[in-house]
Amino acid sequence: MTRSALVVGVSGIIGNALSRRLAQQGWRVDGLARRPSRDIEGVNPIAADLLDPAGLRAALNNVSPTHVFFATWMRQPTEAENIEVNAAMVRNLLNVTSRSGSVRHVALVTGLKHYLGPFEAYGKGVLPETPFREDQPRLNVENFYYAQEDEVFAAALRDGFGWSVHRPHTIMGYAVGNAMNMGVTLAAYASICRETGRSFIFPGSATQWNGLTDMTDARLLARHLEWAATTEAARNQAFNVVNGDVFRWKWMWRRLAGCFGIEPAAFPDQTTPLERQLAGAGPIWAKIAARHGLAEPDLGKLASAWHTDADLGRPIECVTDMSKSRKLGFLDYQATDDSFFDLFTQLRAKRIIP
Repeated sequence: MTRSALVVGVSGIIGNALSRRLAQQGWRVDGLARRPSRDIEGVNPIAADLLDPAGLRAALNNVSPTHVFFATWMRQPTEAENIEVNAAMVRNLLNVTSRSGSVRHVALVTGLKHYLGPFEAYGKGVLPETPFREDQPRLNVENFYYAQEDEVFAAALRDGFGWSVHRPHTIMGYAVGNAMNMGVTLAAYASICRETGRSFIFPGSATQWNGLTDMTDARLLARHLEWAATTEAARNQAFNVVNGDVFRWKWMWRRLAGCFGIEPAAFPDQTTPLERQLAGAGPIWAKIAARHGLAEPDLGKLASAWHTDADLGRPIECVTDMSKSRKLGFLDYQATDDSFFDLFTQLRAKRIIP
């Protein structure tokens, strides 16, 4: 039977990489977003708002996917609002796709906030020990990831499809205008430092600077999503998914600086968040963009300083266990420094950074 994928969030870091992967592997791919990417070969773009059930039904009227990949969210001012909005997005979609009876598998992408808590309580309170493992219980706090999972579980019970939940760490990949994009944010920051002579200062905590951490390449995540959706042993399972290496930011920061031909600053005596370092940098970026003929002169559409600060400011080590996937046969590996280098090369080729 032909595999037909509906990739929800096709314009984001995950959706971009996943839709390209599936199309290259011979899947029929429909990519849904409010403003879907239209330059991905082999992917049919569908414009729809997940919070508009009537419009969503109309947009998906002739779409009968065998596999649904949900990789999007909308940030709200409070976690209660995050739960209301993001759970509704999943529920609305699965109510619409239920009509065709074609769906065999639904994959939901969440993340390590499953273990670390939502942004309102991020890295605070009583947290599980690292490495994070899938069998660790939910935290006793409100979390929109849990609400999204529950919507998938309820729909699976109703419609009889299999499911998988994927929990990546910070995701590295290409997208512009994404709400959580450390790679592009650090590329823009390093470019500003090189062009202006500013110091390239690590914006996070001493724990992140000195401790071990890991990340997730969007390309590896795409392969993991396809694997879980097509492997019977992975049916109805939640999985961590990271590159497979670990590093310390004090090592990685030197690597990133070298890629831009600049010297890394010494670790500062106090945390120096990117939101503060990049405050007022919009006009500087606009001048850099004009001088180099860059495609995006608006720094606000490239840099998500708030998210990078949240990740790099955490007070605990973040190491993620992948044993569950390994035991079931997913053995892919990606060096994280190469993930950064590959992304920077792509950003230069697309004239996003100089």
